[in-house]
Amino acid sequence: MALALVFAASACSEGDAEDTSASTTTTEVRGPSGEFSVLTYNVAGLPQEVSQENPKDHIPLISPRLESFDVVMTQEDFDWWQPALDGFDFVHYHERLRAAVTHEYRSAKHPGPEAAGLDPSTRPQLSVGDGLGFLSRFPLENEERIAWRGCFGTLDTSDQGAADCPAMKGFAVVTLVLGPGVEVDVYTLHGEAGATEEDQRLQGEGFEQLAAYIATRNPDRAIILGGDTNLHTNSDHPDASNGADTRVWEDFLHRSGLEDSCTVLECAEIDSIDKIAFRSSAAVTLVPVSHDFPSDEFKDVAGEPLSDHEPLAVKFRWSAPR
Repeated sequence: MALALVFAASACSEGDAEDTSASTTTTEVRGPSGEFSVLTYNVAGLPQEVSQENPKDHIPLISPRLESFDVVMTQEDFDWWQPALDGFDFVHYHERLRAAVTHEYRSAKHPGPEAAGLDPSTRPQLSVGDGLGFLSRFPLENEERIAWRGCFGTLDTSDQGAADCPAMKGFAVVTLVLGPGVEVDVYTLHGEAGATEEDQRLQGEGFEQLAAYIATRNPDRAIILGGDTNLHTNSDHPDASNGADTRVWEDFLHRSGLEDSCTVLECAEIDSIDKIAFRSSAAVTLVPVSHDFPSDEFKDVAGEPLSDHEPLAVKFRWSAPR
């Protein structure tokens, strides 16, 4: 959906200074405003050899379906890997995911562990990047990637973890430029997975790390945040840890000043781990107007989902003072 910038022109009629019967009429001047759509989607881009999904066939099918959205945030969309993996077909999933989209602005390739604040010697099984990506019809600036400080879970999952340590999971942020002087910082993330006590501890620490980063980088700026949180909120899911996930999410929202778009719009899917949150600022007002899981649009010809996650789309209305 194209963004509509609305600049209402002011009109002023001035009478002759000597004509006391003349009147002055002023038309209200409004600042820029518009709407845009945001999609967050975990595309299940793990290698076909280890995936329980079918990324080799499904990733190319996902690509054209991203066209309908102005801003796309992806997870498990890997574009960095150890050189030893170059011979595998999965190293081309990222380019295939972007092959059929026309978004002019795209996140850069993952810069490597050191640039994300990670000492590779602490991750002996480190194999792939963070899997986080952005596509946008509006300019993107100031891209940064930060890895979670900790992780749990080896490749063979013998420790009962969810094999988190081979990836540089964490969060990425860009500045979305909606118009001259109208900016929103957009975050995408992939939270620690797994149901062990260690996973739960790391989930809490990760969202504390993210809240502290937001407070330092942009304490007064508008934000949209989305991604695969791996937090099961208001749910009987075994990974919800008797409400611990809900407390992690609520504490993060409180510390960052964000609101869950699902809560604001009173949606029925409050327990989904795929979430979009937001906050306004003095410079930009953000209002979510729709919250939808367009799952029927992301299926193959046999009706099978293209990922093990549902796509989440939120439309935002924005406005800025004149």
